[in-house]
Order: sequence, then C-alpha cells, then structure tokens
Amino acid sequence: MLQRLYVHNFRCLENFELTLKEMPSALLIGKNGSGKSTISHVLEVFQSISRGTNRVRDLVKPKDFARGRSDVPIRFEIEVLLNDKLYKYVLALELPEKFRELRVFEEQLLVSGEPIYSRKEAQVTLHNSSQNREAQFLVDWHLVALPVIQAQSETDPLPIFKTWLARTIILAPIPSLMTGDSTGETLEPKRDGSNFGEWISGLLSRYPAAYTQVDKYLREVMPDIQDFLNEQIGKDSKSMIVRFEKNNANLSVDFKDLSDGEKCFFLCAVVLAANNSYGPLFCFWDEPDNYLSLSEVGHFVTSLRRSFKNKGQILATSHNEEAIRKFSDENTFLLDRKSHLEPTLIKLLSDIPVRGNLVDTLIRGDIEL
Repeated sequence: MLQRLYVHNFRCLENFELTLKEMPSALLIGKNGSGKSTISHVLEVFQSISRGTNRVRDLVKPKDFARGRSDVPIRFEIEVLLNDKLYKYVLALELPEKFRELRVFEEQLLVSGEPIYSRKEAQVTLHNSSQNREAQFLVDWHLVALPVIQAQSETDPLPIFKTWLARTIILAPIPSLMTGDSTGETLEPKRDGSNFGEWISGLLSRYPAAYTQVDKYLREVMPDIQDFLNEQIGKDSKSMIVRFEKNNANLSVDFKDLSDGEKCFFLCAVVLAANNSYGPLFCFWDEPDNYLSLSEVGHFVTSLRRSFKNKGQILATSHNEEAIRKFSDENTFLLDRKSHLEPTLIKLLSDIPVRGNLVDTLIRGDIEL
C-alpha cells in the first residue's frame, strides 16, 4: 500500500512528505486552507495518469507552482508496497521561460530499487536491470510516458503498478449527482460519485459475490431495507431501485430519491465490497462524515477502518469531532499553514505535546506546528 507521498513546489506543498508505513488507516485534520484538498489533488494526478491522461496541461497548470515560483520544477513522488515489492514513481515538471505549458523534466519507475524505465526530458530508457539498457525512444516533452509504455505481460511490474494506481478510490461525493443510473460498467469510480451506477454495475457484474457484502452492510445501517435492484430500462441502460419492508408493508424507492446520507451508505458499502473483491485498494475519502447525523458518524468511520485493517488502506480527512475520536494519535496527522504565503506543515499528533483533552484543543484551534 501507499508508503510515502512527496510533493515539492505544488500549490501550498513545498518539500512536503506524508509517510504512511504500516498504517492501514490514517486521518488528516487541519483548518480550511491547510492543504488537505491539495493532497487529494496530487493523488488525482497520479490516478489520472494511470487511467490514460498523459497530456501535462490536463494534469497541472502554470498557476499550480507554489507562489508562482516557476523556476523550480514541480516534483511528485509516490512509493507503494505491492506484493512485498516497493514501487517508486517520480514525475518532475518544468515550465521554461516563455513556455505556456509545463513539460516533463524527469520521470522514472523503480521496483525494489531497480529501474523499470527512466526518462530525462524527451528520452525514455527501458531497463532490464540497473546495469543493462534495453531500449530507448523519444516521447513528446508535453506527454507523460507511463500511460504509453506497453508491457509484455500482465505479470510485469508496469501493469501491476498502473492497475493498482488506476483503481485507487478518491472520493469527495456529491450525493445529488449520484442517480444510480448507468449506461456501462466500470471499476474506476469518479471523485464526485457521479458514475456510482456504472461502478456498482461493474462490481456486481464481475464479482457477483460482492452483493452479499453490500447487502450485509446496508442492513446494519438501514434495518428496514429488503433489497436493491439494478433494473434494465433500455438496451444499454440500468437504473437502481431500493426496496424497503416493515410490518408486512413494502416500499420501492428510486435510488436517486434516497437522502444524501443514504446514498453515502451505499457508497460506503461498495467501497468495502470493492476492497474485498478486487483489492487491496487505496481509498482517499475527503470528509466521509459529510451528510451524516452525529449518531451515524462513529459507525460509518469504524466500518471503514475495520474493513481496511487487514487489506487495503484508507486515508480520510475530517473536521468532525466524532470522526476524529475514532482514530488515535499514532495515525492522525495535523496539517498547519500559518498564512497563504507559507507552505503546509505536517506532523503526527503523537509528536505534538497537548495539555488536556485533545479533541477540545483541536476544536479551539489551539494547536499549531
């Protein structure tokens, strides 16, 4: 799973490092503007590359340089542990003088310290080992190489890394966009949840046993649910219907008419089932407590943490005191930014001396780095 994320000269992140070794779940907290959403955007850059977006201008803009400092490259590094092998991917982007669009300055993928490919400017080198060069070719400076390099088999390190990265789950759902309608299938959900119908269709089509886990979770949070159907409404179209039952009375509700919180219950159920079915997955969920009542937050967060304890990894953000209480000082990171002219700082809560009740201190905003 994700071991390390390093970012330099990107928005409010300068020489920024997040280390998640041996943390199946972790929480990011901090005031608005401290950098939580920027971390999410960095993860989306990696995700977009692995899903086929390779034009640099579609990933990063000139305005993304920290404080407009375009004379220093933006640098992204991600380290991931997969099948007991450490994958490290590096991407550095520059904006030469008089250029309007960023271009690739450096790019490389290493596995257990051995390079799979490396790149300097336009030239890409494929490696058999660190000593032997296999092949070289040129790529447009404005294109990232990772999506265009072809692997010889699915067991090669390159497709293993790309598949894991493409299937990372990054969520900041907007329930009003979650209609439950679908015209296709996917295992790659969108950040806002707008393709939820396609995602659950893809999950249940390829992993039918996942229905049982989805159903089990939904019954825990909605005891009166009977089942849910993904009905065919056209040649290539489906629409979800949820059925409830109590005291021999029945009610059918279109998924789009569920409450925002109920839609989030469904989203959580599919996250848990996906991690179990085609994981281990990495999930970043921006404020999973949104749209939930205070009494629902604890169970919701605990279910996510429990599911990822032995498989996969989840990183969440929150401002909710009940959600914060479900994590410990050893896996909660505080982000702090003293002003818009200064970079984000990060530190584990266990490394910060706090007097009195931690959550109360956080609510008062008395902790600074």
